[in-house]
Amino acid sequence: MVFSFIVASEIGFWIILGAGLAVRYLLGRRRLGAVLLAGVPLLDLVLLVASYLDLRDGATAGPEHGLAAVYIGFSVVFGPSVVRWADERFAHRFVGGPPPRRPPESGQALVRYEWRNFGKACLTWIVTCGLLLAIIVFVDDPDRTADLWPWIRSMTVMLSVWVIWPIVASLTTGGDEDDSAQEQAGERPPR
Repeated sequence: MVFSFIVASEIGFWIILGAGLAVRYLLGRRRLGAVLLAGVPLLDLVLLVASYLDLRDGATAGPEHGLAAVYIGFSVVFGPSVVRWADERFAHRFVGGPPPRRPPESGQALVRYEWRNFGKACLTWIVTCGLLLAIIVFVDDPDRTADLWPWIRSMTVMLSVWVIWPIVASLTTGGDEDDSAQEQAGERPPR
């Protein structure tokens, strides 16, 4: 049951995102589009409730429960960035909005960008591992939650690998490079 909700959440995310952007830009109904886009996090809530009900009914926490926690963690933290990314591209493509922002390629802007994304990865780790630990405590049965510990280990490995990019960016970027050259070239710094 939980795996079906994960698939439905992912499909629903893109459907709601597309509908929200279409209503906002193609129909010119900005408020209704904003309401639809605000509904994206509700999918995470539905998935969380489905996982809770499944465990409450005596299911053994399996890989699908771990995947649900990971999905929720990434969606909560990176979801707004994905919505912004899609919004910029949709506005540019369909209503002549400004070109979408591009990630910085070098300089201190790149370093800030990489550390900001690593910070998001840390928040994802906190949310995901917090949910996994909450399930483990809630179920209070090591036999029924044994499959969740590898997810915590995998998320920790993910974080350990992710830190490589900001470290490399920090080590390979000259500290005196000014970001104003990028701004003068028409590139805006990332949000």
